[in-house]
Parts: sequence; C-alpha cells; structure tokens
Amino acid sequence: MKEDIINRAKDVLDANFQEGGFTIPSKGLYPFQWKWDSGFIAIGLAHYNTDHAKKEIETLLNAQWDNGFIPHIVFHTDDDSYFPGHDFHRSDLHPLSSKKYKSTGMTQPPVTGFILQDMLNIVDDKEDMLNFIEEQIDKVYDNHVYFYENRDPQNEGLVYIYHNWESGTDNSPVWDDIWNTMNPPEYTFERKDTTHVDASQRPSKREYDHYLYIIDIAKQNNYDDAKIAELSPFLVQDPLFNAMLIKSNQALINLYGLIGGNEDKIKRLLNWQSKSIKCFNEKLFDSELGAYVHYDLRNERAIRHITSSSFSPFFANIPNAERAKTLVQTMMDKFGGEDKYLCASFDPTDERFNPRKYWRGPVWINMNWMLYIGLKNYGFTNMASQIRKDSIELIERYGFFEYFDCRKDTGDEKSTGYGGDNFSWSAALIIDLLKG
Repeated sequence: MKEDIINRAKDVLDANFQEGGFTIPSKGLYPFQWKWDSGFIAIGLAHYNTDHAKKEIETLLNAQWDNGFIPHIVFHTDDDSYFPGHDFHRSDLHPLSSKKYKSTGMTQPPVTGFILQDMLNIVDDKEDMLNFIEEQIDKVYDNHVYFYENRDPQNEGLVYIYHNWESGTDNSPVWDDIWNTMNPPEYTFERKDTTHVDASQRPSKREYDHYLYIIDIAKQNNYDDAKIAELSPFLVQDPLFNAMLIKSNQALINLYGLIGGNEDKIKRLLNWQSKSIKCFNEKLFDSELGAYVHYDLRNERAIRHITSSSFSPFFANIPNAERAKTLVQTMMDKFGGEDKYLCASFDPTDERFNPRKYWRGPVWINMNWMLYIGLKNYGFTNMASQIRKDSIELIERYGFFEYFDCRKDTGDEKSTGYGGDNFSWSAALIIDLLKG
C-alpha cells in the first residue's frame, strides 16, 4: 500500500510538471507557478527526481524582483483560465519588478530557505545539492532582506502581509474581522475557479470584492511597500507567515555554515532571528486562548481566533517547552476527538467553522506536514503520529485532493476530497511523510 501511494503520487507530480521547468498545483484550477506550492513540491521531487526538484526552485527564483521580492504567482504562459490574471495584477507597475516574467505584486509564506535545507537532507548526492544551494542561496537571503527592510515598519522583527492571499490561508474566517472594517465597491468580473470546483467550497463573490480592492490600492501606488503600509486596510502580522520566515532564517544560517564564509550574512540572520522570536512570543501569543493568533497592524488589535496557523510555531521551534504543552492541550481540546481528523484549518468549536469550505475548516496536507515535524521535534510523538496517520488515511480514502473534511463521518455517502484533484503538494508531501 505504501509503495502504491508513493507511485501514484509520483504520477501526479510528473503529470503536473511543465516544460518551463515548474509544476502547476492542479490542472485547470491553478495553471501557473505558485511560490509556496513550488517549495513543498520540490521536497517531494527531491525523493526521486533531483533535476526536477532543483529546476522547480531555480525557475521560481528566476522570477525574483530586483529588490529581493518573490511573487506568489509567476505567469509563465498567457493562459486565460485563471482570474485574476497578469493583466489585472500589473506587476510591471513596480519599477524593480521582473522584466522577464509577469507576476502578481504580492508574495506568499517564505518557505524557500527551509526547502533548500530539506532538499539537501533528502538527496543522496550531497555535494551536487550543496553546489546548487550555493548558486541559489543568496537569492533567498535577499528575499529575507526585502522582508525585514520593507515589511517591518515598527522594527519589531515581525513582518506584515498586506493581502490575505499572502498568508496562504486565503479565505480564513480570521479575515472576516477585517472585511467588517471595509466597504469595497462591487466588482464586475468572471470567476474561473468556480468552473472547476463547486462554488460552495470557494470564497464568495463579496469576499473577492475585498481581495480585488486591496490589490487596486496597491496598484494605484505602484506596489510601493511604504505606501501600502500607510494606506492598505489590510495589514496583518500572521503567525504562519512569520513562523515560515523564522524557520527559513535558521535554515539559511545552517546552510551558510556548511558553505563557509558569509559571516556577515550569518550575523545579520542571527540578529533578525533573535528579535523575531522574542517579539513573536510576546506579541502573538494569547494566553487566554492558549494559542498564537494574528495581529491586525492597521487597527492595532489581536484577531482572537484559533487556526492551524496558531500551531505553526512548533515547526519553527518558537515556543518554549511550557508553552508547547499549552499549545498541544489547546489542539486536543479544540481540534481533536475520535470523530475528527487532525488538524482542521479553523477551530471546529467556533461558529465560523465550515468543514468543506477552503480555509474555513478543512484539513490541508501542507499544514499537517509542518505540524507533524514540529510536534515530533518537541517530543509529542503520539500527536505527531496521529497527524501523520490521519494525513495518509485521507489520501488513501479520497485521493490527492487539495483539502479534506476533518469529520470522519460527513453524513454523505458520496463524500470526497475538495478543491483541486491530483493536487501537487498533497502528492509531494505524502511522499515525504511515507519516506520519513
């Protein structure tokens, strides 16, 4: 059974790999290259096709802007089956954007640093991979410089996101509190995602109005970070995003140590790391909820909801031992139970929870992969094993879908996975979970 799943997962990745040297997340629904998807995909590829794994990362980094920014979507083709496309985003408005690649003007969680380290750990030919990393690592470092110099207006060591799509958790109920502070215009546009997926599983039309309005504000200011920090109604310090940055900081420190030299860069990374972890623990932990939460920087208030992102600090070694126990207890109390798969993307005890709708409740394999590694590293082996077991069982039961209902009994005999089918990161990370 294990080898069968691995072989099927390889088939998914091979079918989604494109001639341009990148992997699409899912045919039809996501026809381009996504930043954090490519990172997770490269982990799966590293287990059996090192050339494709390296190409995945190289192609992504080739689209980097001159200021170190890496966009969340790279439009390698003129495929018009996705909205909003490059003609809406207009990355060319920024003077330092890539002249070679059309892209969005927003980013996604900075996973690339720890991805490079994982690729090195996976492959047999360490020398070859370390040579590749030496060629690419400065681009990833420059991306971190971009974040700390342009996305940390209060010099706290915590960077902001200016759009919910930058979080990776696109329509999380967390954002509802921000939408309530906004009143964007009604946009007229043709949705493309709902021609591939049941509309009930996707963000609403009104949610899209908010999404497009935030992009319009950024475009009106030529994607200038200082102007966005001043004017955007959405300005959030996200625990998942910042945990990924901290995890990648440490990976860059480790990799530069292996490569040798680069003492100035290592020193700078260590300084960022110290400040970031300290402020993360002081500002984003909610002791009453027993979890890390998002912080609305525009309105200077915590957004007090528990999500799978609340537990992502495990992956980056951010909480101390005592706080880690509190987090595990919160996860067990809110997200656990014999009737549920771990780990739902939003608090199942909250009235906003929806087990079938994108990031409003379903289980995601990429989050489970991170939680499995983090929990295992902290010594919570039983819960880590449960998350791994649940992830594999979901794939066995439904296939390589984008996301899954956390309820073991959905009350529907025709129950299935949701979102895109033959989804690349689900396939890639199951390979890693099964090989690990």
